[in-house]
Amino acid sequence: MRYPRSFSHIGLSVPNVEKAVEFYKEVMGWYVIMEPSEVVEDDSPIGVMCTDVFGPGWDKFKIAHMSTSDKVGIELFEFKQNENPDNNFEYWKTGIFHYCVQDPDLEGLVEKIVAHGGKQRMPVRYYYPGEKPYRMVYCEDPFGNLVEIYSHSYELTYSDGAY
Repeated sequence: MRYPRSFSHIGLSVPNVEKAVEFYKEVMGWYVIMEPSEVVEDDSPIGVMCTDVFGPGWDKFKIAHMSTSDKVGIELFEFKQNENPDNNFEYWKTGIFHYCVQDPDLEGLVEKIVAHGGKQRMPVRYYYPGEKPYRMVYCEDPFGNLVEIYSHSYELTYSDGAY
C-alpha cells in the first residue's frame, strides 16, 4: 500500500551539544526532550545499536533530543572526532544539505540567528513577487548547519508552482 510517511526526526552533528541545545532552545524555540547525555561503546542495548550504525571504534559521544512545535524530533550529536570544515555547504554531494523551518516573522528569525552567532547566506527572496508574501532565505547556524526559512508552509509555497 502506498501512502505518505510522516517525518519523525533529523540528526544534526554539532561541535558542542550543550551550546547547540541552548541555541536551538533560544533561537528556534524548540523543546528539550532529553538533556545532553553521554553514550558509550559497550554491550548495552544503546551501545550495540550505535555500533550497528557507526561500526566499531566510535568510543563515545554526547546526544540530546529536542522537538519542534509540530512534533518533529531533533537529535543533536557531538562526536569526539568532530570536524568543523571551512565549507560545510557542498550542495553537489549526495546527502542532506539543509533543514527548513517555517516562521511568518522570517526576518525576525534571521536577526536572532545572526545575533546568536549564525550567518545570513543570502537576501530574503520572494517566490511570487507582487502577488503573494511567500518569502524564503538561507542561513547558517553557529555550528555550520544550513537552515532554510520559509514564511509560509511548504505546500502553500509550491502548490502553484513557484518557478
